[in-house]
Amino acid sequence: MKQKLRPLELLMNLVFFLCGFIAVVFVLFISIYLIISGLPAIKEIGLVEFLFGTKWASTASEPSFGILPFILTSIYGTAGAIVLGVPVGFMTAVFLAKVAPPKLAATVRTAVDLLAGIPSVVYGLIGMMVLVPAVRVAFNLPDGASLFCAIIVLAIMILPSIISVSETALKAVPKEYEEASLALGATHIETVFRVSVPAASSGIAASIVLGIGRAIGEAMAVIMVAGNVANMPTLFSSVRFLTTAVASEMSYASGLQRQALFSIALVLFLFIMLINVILNTLLKRKKG
Repeated sequence: MKQKLRPLELLMNLVFFLCGFIAVVFVLFISIYLIISGLPAIKEIGLVEFLFGTKWASTASEPSFGILPFILTSIYGTAGAIVLGVPVGFMTAVFLAKVAPPKLAATVRTAVDLLAGIPSVVYGLIGMMVLVPAVRVAFNLPDGASLFCAIIVLAIMILPSIISVSETALKAVPKEYEEASLALGATHIETVFRVSVPAASSGIAASIVLGIGRAIGEAMAVIMVAGNVANMPTLFSSVRFLTTAVASEMSYASGLQRQALFSIALVLFLFIMLINVILNTLLKRKKG
């Protein structure tokens, strides 16, 4: 029987190896393509002027290609979404995994799954039709499309990733840990936050990384609620993210403008990689 299973095991090992190899090849291909496509514009414009220039006028008679407003907008927007979304998502995951009755948890979990399945353009449409006018009236603004609206929409969009992964991590904590804590006299809530949550910290951190990736990489919803104007970011001004800068101009770009858009994509790619490296390093230090 073992001899019959061995060829099947070898075949499955080969399949798994090929799948992993293909994933690595895709990442390398994307990296190399962005580097080759993005470096020429950076060399022609100048690295300092490109990264720290405050004016983007790619179609002007004397074009400017400063992307500092896009970088700061993406940083502020992502940070704001994480500040709003992570506490809500984390507490919801704790509620579903450790507190809620099974029937209520199943209902809330279904709603979270539906939230994850809503297309980005629907988030953007609802934000444009409901949130933007509400912000305009509430804060007496000439135009409600702003960084504030983008932060709220992104915070809602990252909730499903944070909730689902965090809940799974919390449920994977061995029951023996919690039983030992309860036996020592800790209350249920103390056990959840002092035993279960630390034990599931790597999974919770992974959910935050997924949320950051979703927030940074979102374009369609953001372009509909942020105003898509290349301003230096303030909370209630129309702004443009790195992703929306590429999406809004790529269809008609050519020459240096097109190369500059690939350079923006390269900066975005490196930005995401840097965040992943930093978070993974912090997690390894915590484990050590």
